[in-house]
Amino acid sequence: MKTIVTVQDAVTAFADWIEPTDAELDAIEQEMPVILADVDLLDAQIITLDRIPTELDNRRLRRARRRALAARVSLANRTTGAALPGGAA
Repeated sequence: MKTIVTVQDAVTAFADWIEPTDAELDAIEQEMPVILADVDLLDAQIITLDRIPTELDNRRLRRARRRALAARVSLANRTTGAALPGGAA
């Protein structure tokens, strides 16, 4: 029997650029609160897919939306403040 290897695996298996750089890891670390808030929002939305949302489901959705929005605002304020010269926000 002949083994079949995909071309992508053969090409990228030994590539030195396959690992994320330190800058990419730092960017992911900064965005982690937004990512986790979005995951919570998706979880709340998935729960309500197959049924009519109850009052508790509606509260969970509202809280998850507020957390996701707050995380995005916090990230935007951090990146904007870091980009301005002199620390002015």
